[in-house]
Amino acid sequence: MIPPGPQTPRLFQNLNFVSDPVSYMEANAERYGDIFSTKAFSFHSQPTLIVSNPDALKQILTNDNKDFCSPSDLNQILVPWLGTYSMLVQDGEPHRRQRKLLMPSFHGDRLRGYGQTICEITASVISRQPQGEIFSARTLMLDTTLQIMLEIVFGFHDSDRCQQIKDLMLTLMNDFENPLLLASGFLPFLQKDWGEKSPWGYFLRMRQRIDEVIYAEIAERRQQPNPEGQDILSLLLSTRDEAGESLTNQELRDQLITLLFVGHENSATGVAWALYWVHKHPEVRDKLLKGIASLESPDPMAIIRLPYLTAVCNETLRMSSINMLLSGRMVKSPVELMGYKLSPGTAIFGSVYLTHHRPDLYPEPKEFKPERFLERQFSAYEFLPFGGGSRSCIGANLAVMEIKLVLATVLLRYHLTLADKQPEKLQGRGVVLIPAKGVRMIVQGSRVRQEQEFAATVS
Repeated sequence: MIPPGPQTPRLFQNLNFVSDPVSYMEANAERYGDIFSTKAFSFHSQPTLIVSNPDALKQILTNDNKDFCSPSDLNQILVPWLGTYSMLVQDGEPHRRQRKLLMPSFHGDRLRGYGQTICEITASVISRQPQGEIFSARTLMLDTTLQIMLEIVFGFHDSDRCQQIKDLMLTLMNDFENPLLLASGFLPFLQKDWGEKSPWGYFLRMRQRIDEVIYAEIAERRQQPNPEGQDILSLLLSTRDEAGESLTNQELRDQLITLLFVGHENSATGVAWALYWVHKHPEVRDKLLKGIASLESPDPMAIIRLPYLTAVCNETLRMSSINMLLSGRMVKSPVELMGYKLSPGTAIFGSVYLTHHRPDLYPEPKEFKPERFLERQFSAYEFLPFGGGSRSCIGANLAVMEIKLVLATVLLRYHLTLADKQPEKLQGRGVVLIPAKGVRMIVQGSRVRQEQEFAATVS
């Protein structure tokens, strides 16, 4: 017996989920509880289960590769974008191999070395934003974080190839606003190439153009290796697995495109939401600035350790869950979950959004309260913005570091205000949740210039 859930046709549920995933999940959770079945985004004959109970999530995530697994067909929705060798699609030994090869890029000295790069690129991009004009914080942050990721992933600076990838990626990200292109990712019958004017045909051609640039870079770097390079591509080109094998060109391409797509969009969305919340609550912004100003040495590593900045970022990721769902799991052997006996082949997705909005965990869950993360330590099954278990995001530390440093750099340098009085709302786009209006803001003035003018007056 499977948990209850909506009985409307599969197509209708898919359309409901694509158009308004938050309302879809909240309505079903209110009606059916912490576990319910759905026909949305299900590629199997039987329904998929959505779970938001922390104890159930703990059972699932601590039994990865035992009672549950993450077969690649559960993540087929990502293949057209990321490729068959992407770590987010692979399972079992191939997934472990990819993860082990990538892990050194996101820890230790390499991670610390990214801090100054993040601050410098952020300052450069935001300085080009005209004062007094309305702009989309998410759009500006997409530009910022993509440039950061191009530097970290490829070691790109201002080369023509860097600009090519940047222009193509930003164009494709903007084109995802097309409802048909977005829906085609969930509805396989729309994935037809009817020419370059059709949504899917356009996507395939854009993907090919991006691939051509990436493969050209890989070929050039193989001919001119740089083992001492600090970028991720240099590391991956020089590393070997336990069998002494290196990554193929396609494996490299799929990992690089995964880092670019997922890494820059999630961080950009996180910063945009953080800017929204701290300017909607000026007392939070002022407290952040006071905390940064109190540092004797405001270097990047000192900034990211500030407790209140951490609390603000955590509350942002809770309130505005970027990834609405955990990576899909499938039951491997008969198991009981929340009183339901599940048979092998049952697909399960943990709902990050629903878990983060449980009033029993987070009183007044619709209110932005950073202090809750100073008053209580939440478990890995109660707060999971970057997934959990064996499928947790390998770049989580970099993403958090990036959100903190970009936010701090912007706040320290500029006076910003929100351009809209109406609340910003969550909008589904693919498997992520973004601000529907992009967080419209205005640069009112430069803090740096004001400080310089004040210093000149005093002297």
